[in-house]
Amino acid sequence: MPTDVMTFNLRYASDRRPNSWPERRPALAALLRTSRPAVIGTQEGLFQQLRDIEADLGGRYAWIGTGREGGSRGEFMAVFYDTGHLAPVEYEHYWLSGTPDVIGSNTWGGSSVRMVTWVRLRDLWTGGEFYVVNTHLDVSSAVARERSAELILRRLGDLDPSLPVVLTGDFNVPAHADPVYEAFLAAGLVDTWDAAGQRGKQYATFHGYEPLVPDGDRIDWILTSPGVRTHAAEIDTFRLDGQFPSDHLPVQARLSLP
Repeated sequence: MPTDVMTFNLRYASDRRPNSWPERRPALAALLRTSRPAVIGTQEGLFQQLRDIEADLGGRYAWIGTGREGGSRGEFMAVFYDTGHLAPVEYEHYWLSGTPDVIGSNTWGGSSVRMVTWVRLRDLWTGGEFYVVNTHLDVSSAVARERSAELILRRLGDLDPSLPVVLTGDFNVPAHADPVYEAFLAAGLVDTWDAAGQRGKQYATFHGYEPLVPDGDRIDWILTSPGVRTHAAEIDTFRLDGQFPSDHLPVQARLSLP
């Protein structure tokens, strides 16, 4: 049975209006209850915000993550998973720096600390296992992004090569128009948007609460290892009473994992 995977920059929780977290929370809950992905690779979530999402999903989902400043501090690269479908086998966090095992490290001139959370998941229906690797690259430094991509690719090489990999994230550069994207594809990863048997309408995945841009830049991607089949891909434009859940649009792919 296919597995639905979503990548979603949540926009960190803030009380500043408009588009405060209290305003956006009902819309985000409604979106996730409707789409019901098995896996959600999230970016920017804060600790209490992630707990709010878990509560709004009614106990069906659990999540794994740590704050990029350590513990509950800072933004998370949390991975949510449907507990009726999947179970974690192992997980790890590392930082996108020259000292990746040092919590909170940032050595490449990036504008903020960036990191990766990966989880090895077992499909409770089939017994198969796969990796979800979730990240958020720097917004301002091309050098930091390129070195981060190199590190992620090296660390992918440390994972069990017999298992498929799904890489989710906000990469802060457009697909097909940046060396970071090309590096991932040159390493053999597949862009699910391009590989999908069926595809929804393309929009810029960052909108900043402004009108949507058809055929705009995709900076949020779901990439996979070769052999993963993508049945469908969609950029979700859901709003609740005009309120977007985030300043990004979530991207979802329906995958068959060998």
